[in-house]
Amino acid sequence: MIKPPAVVLLSGGLDSTTVLAIANDLGYMSYALSFRYGQRHSVELDAARRVAGSLGVERHEVVDIDLRTFGGSSLTSDLAVPKHDSANALAEGIPNTYVPARNTIFLSFALAYAEVVGARDIFLGVNALDYSGYPDCRPEYIAAYEQMANLATRAGVEGQRFTIHTPLISMTKAEIVRRGTGLGVDYSVTSSCYDPSSDGHPCGHCDSCLLRLRGFEEAGLSDPLTYQGSLL
Repeated sequence: MIKPPAVVLLSGGLDSTTVLAIANDLGYMSYALSFRYGQRHSVELDAARRVAGSLGVERHEVVDIDLRTFGGSSLTSDLAVPKHDSANALAEGIPNTYVPARNTIFLSFALAYAEVVGARDIFLGVNALDYSGYPDCRPEYIAAYEQMANLATRAGVEGQRFTIHTPLISMTKAEIVRRGTGLGVDYSVTSSCYDPSSDGHPCGHCDSCLLRLRGFEEAGLSDPLTYQGSLL
């Protein structure tokens, strides 16, 4: 039986890796899409390549765009990445790791790619529970984008509707870890850190690291990554 194609946005982090595993498990032929967008490090792209290789994809494309031209985020400028001692200390509001309109930009590329490969399904690892408060990770944003996608494309107006799948959107990090582990995901090949060392070790104190670590702890599992503090 021929598998239906799907485009999966793949950052190389815990969430997008789990989503790729879910898409594969649902029987899709996955076309992974990653971005070199001017982020402060290439560690996550190295992880995305490892993930694509370990889980198996039909094709993995890395697209070059330069959001550092605009800046506005600690991930695309020289602003310092916020660090904390625990997940309970995460600040209220939207942190400066938010990259302006990033998911809108990424989804636009995914939509174009989907039209080309004949996919009508796009998978995205956004989460609205254990996350950093980004506005483009909310269910109402995804619903609005899906509506726009079906108005703005030839496939959509010809009745071949697009669906944006966000299987993690209502899950805690612990639930995500358990789901991926159940699907056989090797989280040792992933990278979630906003500010890793030059050799790829996560800092253990940025929002993303702290949420990830809490997720593994609450799932009753050990994070397979080696954090910078543990190297001392």
